Amino acid sequence: MTRLIIWRHGNTDWNAGDRVQGQTDVPLNDLGREQARSSAPLLAALRPDAIVASDLSRAAETAAALAAATGLPVRTDARLRERHFGHWQGLTLTEVAERFPDEYARWRAGDPDPGAGIETLDDLGKRVGSALADAADAIPGGTVVVATHGGGARQGMGHLLGWDPGVLRTVGSLQNCHWTELRRDDVRGWHLRAHNVGLVVVPAVADAV
Repeated sequence: MTRLIIWRHGNTDWNAGDRVQGQTDVPLNDLGREQARSSAPLLAALRPDAIVASDLSRAAETAAALAAATGLPVRTDARLRERHFGHWQGLTLTEVAERFPDEYARWRAGDPDPGAGIETLDDLGKRVGSALADAADAIPGGTVVVATHGGGARQGMGHLLGWDPGVLRTVGSLQNCHWTELRRDDVRGWHLRAHNVGLVVVPAVADAV
């Protein structure tokens, strides 16, 4: 049985500010680095055989925390990048709603191709899904941890599971540094075992004075 752990990267300043990252290379912030360090022992306990990551720094740095805990190398794959958000990248969601009201409304309604130069959900699922399948096929019967991004993780998972887009839309987004577990066997193929697993790490708050 092959086990695939699809792990979302840690928090970034753009996550915290509701700014659209897409394929912009935004690094982890202090909270994101702490989330990665705290999650690494939990994932190391699953005895992974390989670690693969998006080449964007927020995912690669998240994967590096697990590499430090396991001694495994990290292989990067650009196909694991987040959805390309076209003209929205770098804007806050408030700015997007103001500048692209029609496309924003379609996106919120789940339109798989809302416009504004945004990558379609079908293309995203196929891109990330193929990378996930290749990562799993490289270690048959093993455990592979893949550090990627929230939107890409959901669509790639859906592609492997063969889920209808309407069903996939009901699946909640991964929180930062949480993961989905898929398993594959000869009888059922790919199936979902767990979703949104992980520790919740919040910033330290100073005592009131």
